[in-house]
Amino acid sequence: MKRLKLHELGRLSDEEFKKKRKSELVLVLDNIRSMHNVGSVFRTADAFLARKIMLCGITACPPHREIMKTAIGAQNTVEWTYFEKTETALKQLKKEGYTIVALEQTTRSEMIQNFIWPKKTALILGNEVDGVSDASLAITDTALEIPQLGTKHSLNVSVSAGMAMWEYAKKHSIQE
Repeated sequence: MKRLKLHELGRLSDEEFKKKRKSELVLVLDNIRSMHNVGSVFRTADAFLARKIMLCGITACPPHREIMKTAIGAQNTVEWTYFEKTETALKQLKKEGYTIVALEQTTRSEMIQNFIWPKKTALILGNEVDGVSDASLAITDTALEIPQLGTKHSLNVSVSAGMAMWEYAKKHSIQE
């Protein structure tokens, strides 16, 4: 066994990526404070062909050096928009027929592995300290929780985002 070199991976160019059919998954970043987390979500969204990212509230927007460190160019391929208020983005997505899903521990959240993902899903990822805002939760259709087996009650938001994107992709993979 040998590790593949970059040129052997057959990755898309930026232009090929932009032309590629995307999934119907939209990521909504609700006041994410770490630019490294923002960049990491961009990179993972690129890997899973997410439709777009909506950056909301205090969430930083590209171009920014700290986002670029972890996005490694994905900030140039993944479509994104900015909204001052997360609720405005969510209301727009509802009008477009998206099911609004919060990745948050709530009194009514269901375990992520049991969720049946609608094709048109908008996934809200919340602030690293405060989680998904109450105003955003009021608009959501459901909340998902990732099982925690250790002493910590949460995962890093970009790790959680990657796990959720993987769960979505298992149900709605993009076929050629």
